[in-house]
Amino acid sequence: MIFLFDWQNYGKMLRLAWGEPSLRVRVYFLMILLLWVPPVSTFHAICFFLDGLLFPGLWRTEIKAPVFILGHARSGTTLTHRLMSKDDGRFSSFMLYEMYFPSLLQKWLIRRIASLDRSLGGTLARRVTAWDERRYASTKTTHAMSLTNREEDDMVLYYSLASGYWITKMPYMGELDFYHVDEWPEKKRRRLMRFYRDCVRRQLYLNGGDKIHLSKNPIFAGRIEALIETFPDARIIVPVRNPYETIPSLLKLMRLGWKSLGWDEERQRNCLAVLAHQSFHTYKRPLEVLARSPDIRHAIVDYRDLVSDPATAIECIYRDLAVDLSPSFRELLLDEGKRAANQKSAHRYSLAEFGLEADAIHDELDELFDRFGWDDEAQTPAPEPSASSRE
Repeated sequence: MIFLFDWQNYGKMLRLAWGEPSLRVRVYFLMILLLWVPPVSTFHAICFFLDGLLFPGLWRTEIKAPVFILGHARSGTTLTHRLMSKDDGRFSSFMLYEMYFPSLLQKWLIRRIASLDRSLGGTLARRVTAWDERRYASTKTTHAMSLTNREEDDMVLYYSLASGYWITKMPYMGELDFYHVDEWPEKKRRRLMRFYRDCVRRQLYLNGGDKIHLSKNPIFAGRIEALIETFPDARIIVPVRNPYETIPSLLKLMRLGWKSLGWDEERQRNCLAVLAHQSFHTYKRPLEVLARSPDIRHAIVDYRDLVSDPATAIECIYRDLAVDLSPSFRELLLDEGKRAANQKSAHRYSLAEFGLEADAIHDELDELFDRFGWDDEAQTPAPEPSASSRE
């Protein structure tokens, strides 16, 4: 089992970093790429290789009917993932820290160290928790992150230089492409997906081979055919939400991160324009692929249904995916619905703020506006739900 390292992306990222006009940003990028990534990736590669020797049962672990939640960011992907993850004992997902350490050996050692620490009073755990709260404090109002939160699988590809998360660090939209995997050369695409499959297998071995892998990744909309090719029995969930709400919400989130890097307004606008155009593909691609793949079990869930009646929405998803819904889980969903009703915020996002025109979005996605009745909604974006349930 070989650890993936995308040398082509690495070379391109080095060239972009070297050509960065800002000395501060150039030094920052080059320090990460030259001094941090090589030793960490090498360490991961060694551990990844040792997995197959130290855990022989790993080779017999099967990935059966995994579930992938994909669609435009801010459309309910996180909320769907969070709710389904509460179906205790059924699903397996990556926690954030487990993607920073993709090897099974690494995860196994971390769990053993945590167990020993608990028996000694939990001093190490308290320090890690304090660091975690400081490190991710700024994400609480946008996309709450934590080392022990279930996060997007794409992060497991970070030190392989194949993760879309790099765009938040090096926002060279239009020059670095981690999204259009279905359009990559076959050899490169299959190499990436084999590695991703090996990472999922490790997580299932760790959490229990009888569980179902549950993944949430908006960026996977651009690799839905690759997912089906790699996991022929995959089941797909596509949350959908009015693009007048999702597109400016995503652009706002990304701009906050890019602004902190000191990028000038013109470069930010160029990147945001590319991302806005990509949003149209994210909306259309999953629905087009599923329409011509009738054998793939899938569910399409309306964001309005998801936030107004999560119990019924998840029950419909389970029915479409042929998954049994236990009475205890349904009760839990009913309780979640009561809590969600009291978790609203007043965030509003303007199309004009990003140079977007409602008519242009409507023309590009006119069939979806008709299909999902978005024309019946006001064009002014509705208030955003709270950070705990907004995506």
